[in-house]
Parts: sequence; structure tokens; C-alpha cells
Amino acid sequence: MIEVLVVDDDTRVARVNAAYVAKVPGFHVAGAAHNAAEALRQMEALPRLDLVLLDHCLPDETGLAVVREMRRRGHQTDVIMVTAARDLSTVHAAMRHGALQYLVKPFAFAGLRAKLEAYAQLRRTLDGGGEADQCEVDRIFGALSAPSEPELPKGHSPTTAELVRQCLMNAGSPLSAQEIAERTGVSRQTAQRYLKLLERTGRARLTLKYGDAGRPEHRYVWATRV
Repeated sequence: MIEVLVVDDDTRVARVNAAYVAKVPGFHVAGAAHNAAEALRQMEALPRLDLVLLDHCLPDETGLAVVREMRRRGHQTDVIMVTAARDLSTVHAAMRHGALQYLVKPFAFAGLRAKLEAYAQLRRTLDGGGEADQCEVDRIFGALSAPSEPELPKGHSPTTAELVRQCLMNAGSPLSAQEIAERTGVSRQTAQRYLKLLERTGRARLTLKYGDAGRPEHRYVWATRV
């Protein structure tokens, strides 16, 4: 599990962001803080911390000041800025201080989910060790720069899309459209339509299962699982 500290001065926003994080498989909310001092205390106290979702506008210090102090104390925890601050000087400073990404408020669950899933994929790549050629280096540096979830085409329901996405992402193995239909309660045709959409947008990958005779069965797997 990737352990996350959520830092936001607004307690309601912190609860919402923590709930978002908890909905993404592989992530766990280790704690929440509402000012800089509390955030730094939790960083010292938590037995393990992998990622900080950090607001910039805190009541006692700025988020960037928190990052500077983290580094001074030797904490190499990854940081994603989650803030309403849009001025380019703050964005540039966040880059200089090593923030991996900068997510501007307000945002939907899909926006944060896309960043977290990209972060998880980046960690898996880096944890593999070894050496990288230039293409691999370019891919690593661009891993968190992918756009947020694309808009759904006309005629597609966000509720159904989320239902199919969650079912596929939580599956331990590739699933067919029929299996998705049985687990979600939608028709096979509907499941197939949304699975093809996930495949076209790179969220899912198509695999083929060959039987003794006839056409191979189309099965889908969440892209970050392969």
C-alpha cells in the first residue's frame, strides 16, 4: 500500500480528498493535517509515509515552506501539490522544490485518481531498478504529466463508466464483457461498449483467450496491472 498524508487547511476538503484517496486501490490514508506544523509533526511520527498531498495556502506557513523544511530534515517523501494557487511563480517554485505534480482546485475525483494511478505506475517502474535508455527516461519524466480522465463521448453515462471501471480495476484477472455484465448488472452489450472505450483511452488492455475451437474470447485487464 502507498501511504498518503493529506494536508489541507479546510477540514471538509481534507475529508473529501482523503475519501478520494481511499477509493483508489493500492492507496491508504496514513493521516491528515490542517496546518504546516501538524503536517511536519505527522511526518516525524508516522512509521511510513510515501506521498504527501499538500495544500499551499496553510494558516501558519505555505505548502512550499513545508516542502523546504521536509527536505532540510531529510524527508524524501514524494509531494503532489493540491491547491487553488494558480500563479506561475508558485507553480515554478513547486517544480524547483521537487513537487512531482501540481493539481489545481477545484477538481473531480477522476482528476486526482488519474494522478494517483500514474504515481503508482511510476513507483512500480522505479522500484524495478536496473538501467534505462533515453526513451525509458523520457517516459519516466513524463509519467505524471498525462492529462486527467478524458470527457465521455455523447451517450455514455458517467455512473456506468465508473461502475465498469471499478469492476475491472478491482478484478484479480482479465474479464470478459459477459463477466463484467454479471458483476455490475448491466447488459453484455453495454459492458462491451464501455470496455472498448476504456481500451481506446488506454485505461484497459485487450487480451485474447483461445479455446479448443471457434473465435478467441476477448478479455480485458486494467492497464496498470500489466
